[in-house]
Amino acid sequence: MAAANKAVLGPLVGAVDQGTSSTRFLVFNSKTAELLSHHQVELKQEFPKEGWVEQDPKEILNSVYECIEKTCEKLGQLNIDISNIKAIGVSNQRETTVVWDKLTGEPLYNAVVWLDLRTQSTVETLSKRIPGNNNFVKSKTGLPLSTYFSAVKLRWLLDNVRKVQKAVEEERALFGTVDSWLIWCLTGGANGGVHCTDVTNASRTMLFNIHSLEWDKELCEFFEIPMKILPNVRSSSEIYGLMKAGALEGVPISGCLGDQSAALVGQMCFQDGQAKNTYGTGCFLLCNTGRKCVFSEHGLLTTVAYKLGRDKPVYYALEGSVAIAGAVVRWLRDNLGIIKTSEEIEKLAKEVGTSYGCYFVPAFSGLYAPYWEPSARGIICGLTQFTNRCHIAFAALEAVCFQTREILDAMNRDCGMPLRHLQVDGGMTNNKILMQLQADILYIPVVKPSMPETTALGAAMAAGAAEGVGVWSLDPEDLSAVTVERFEPQINAEESEIRYSTWKKAVMKSMGWVTTQSSESGMP
Repeated sequence: MAAANKAVLGPLVGAVDQGTSSTRFLVFNSKTAELLSHHQVELKQEFPKEGWVEQDPKEILNSVYECIEKTCEKLGQLNIDISNIKAIGVSNQRETTVVWDKLTGEPLYNAVVWLDLRTQSTVETLSKRIPGNNNFVKSKTGLPLSTYFSAVKLRWLLDNVRKVQKAVEEERALFGTVDSWLIWCLTGGANGGVHCTDVTNASRTMLFNIHSLEWDKELCEFFEIPMKILPNVRSSSEIYGLMKAGALEGVPISGCLGDQSAALVGQMCFQDGQAKNTYGTGCFLLCNTGRKCVFSEHGLLTTVAYKLGRDKPVYYALEGSVAIAGAVVRWLRDNLGIIKTSEEIEKLAKEVGTSYGCYFVPAFSGLYAPYWEPSARGIICGLTQFTNRCHIAFAALEAVCFQTREILDAMNRDCGMPLRHLQVDGGMTNNKILMQLQADILYIPVVKPSMPETTALGAAMAAGAAEGVGVWSLDPEDLSAVTVERFEPQINAEESEIRYSTWKKAVMKSMGWVTTQSSESGMP
């Protein structure tokens, strides 16, 4: 029986999906894209001061090893031979910044997470140095100057952490986003680890020229970042190095994509104009714009979508980024304690079926797209004596949907071609109430693949298709058809519009809450 099983399966591809709140390792059949097994570990986030968000890079790395080992054990129990795993792809939370010592392999500080706001004063100082008539940062990178991106986090580390300064002076320091840290460690670390990143992750650092696809000397000088600490930039699909330890020793790591690019690939959005929305810690709507950079007039980012091979063309995307989506559910669980598990929010919301006029703007890290308003903070408004925890739970789900509507409206205005339906993925899409609400608030159908792990699938596709691996075909006729679930709008358009305009009123009330002084000292 076992032998027959092994014969039928053909080549397999693994994917590390290292997100903000958890790490997963998943194994797919490269011929059918079927998910065979996976393992997930939730990660700790540290909040040492108000607005600061950190993670332990060692914990992130250990979670990857644990997920790989546990998944391999599960495959063994299914009688699947792990020697069939021919490649590994990496997908990761983007922008999160790690600096480590290349001689010892030790991190020199915690990872500064994309959501972290400590760099607000750095951003304000830098923005004064950009000429009003020549925003060279935005034209080269596609990004607004914001606490969100890596360059300002790295600048903060260089300014404030003596261990980092010393290692840079002594030429021991390496910088990377999470993909670089993982690939360096997995390919040997201090013993010959490969220091690289891919174009999608590089495009989120604010140091990368998205036109020339190289680190930009002028940007590095502007942020005062020494170029020698930066990783080599590679395509999203090529062999970077081999696994040096664990159950999969010797297997090539041959795919690397920032999580939102990976989801775009996993949703097969290879055509100009195709878009997907991922509901994770944050919410990210990406629209493939083909081989051309489209600059937004409405608060969206221009970013690298993927480059699936060394000699393949680069594709670009417009992105609407929302900082807080699934994170609001985690906050209701961990900070307010009104739910015990994330899944419970659906039950609470179902009990009332309405927020009863309560609106929740979860601007915990300021507002991202389309406002880019760092002074905003979270508010819950429209409360009455009637409001209970069920209404707040419902309002939290509505907030995710309203924020998506804002970035979808911006996307439609920039592209001039309204999306006729929305392809969705990510952990929160298992929540049926959320999906129905989303269809109602957007007033277009929402389409969800029955296998929601599209981020991991995208990383696996990139790894399996790499030159020298060649077990996954990305030709349109070879891509397997995906079974989907559709959610159609069920309320009238007028009601949808009224709720949306009230939401916008709530957003205005969340703005202008914080001045730099108060956010730095932790005093109101």
